[in-house]
Amino acid sequence: MPLESITICSRRLAEKGLTIALAESATAGWLASEFSLTPTSGGVLLGGIVCYDACTKEALFDIPQEIIDEYTPESAEVTRLLAERLTKFFKCDIAVGITGLTTPGGSETEEKPVGTMFIHIALPCHRYCAHREVFAGGPEDIIRQTIERTGKLLTGLVNALHENGTAEQAALESISQTVTTRINLSGTNDKK
Repeated sequence: MPLESITICSRRLAEKGLTIALAESATAGWLASEFSLTPTSGGVLLGGIVCYDACTKEALFDIPQEIIDEYTPESAEVTRLLAERLTKFFKCDIAVGITGLTTPGGSETEEKPVGTMFIHIALPCHRYCAHREVFAGGPEDIIRQTIERTGKLLTGLVNALHENGTAEQAALESISQTVTTRINLSGTNDKK
């Protein structure tokens, strides 16, 4: 049975006629699996790619080695590129990239401890949500919390795309912990 947040999200995507594709690193396909279990999956989920290793990110998504070396494979910058470059594989309305640290031995630092997860959601018209959050627990707990958060962020953003109010308010209302979230719904390209 899928997580409730993913079931709600999938239903909202279906109601809005939107499709989604996923590039998953640390979650290793779990998010795609959750979407596939929802009753509306056939109308919303186009597919997903598991790109766990840095070499896969480079080979499939053409992420330059220099970017990986400078920012690490588990970073906001690499996660953004994964989401943006999903259109190479899928003609989707919404593209989601996820990277992060679920176990020791990666690029963890004092500022980026194990449990740090990066979610990038590319929306229509050059809008996006970049989210960083540190989750507690073991690898399975971290992944489950990341998927739950992704579902809530997506639902808030999809609701706000077509309703009065700002997507930023809707997305932030779904977040109960201290996190870093950057949302651009103006449609301007403010990436550096």
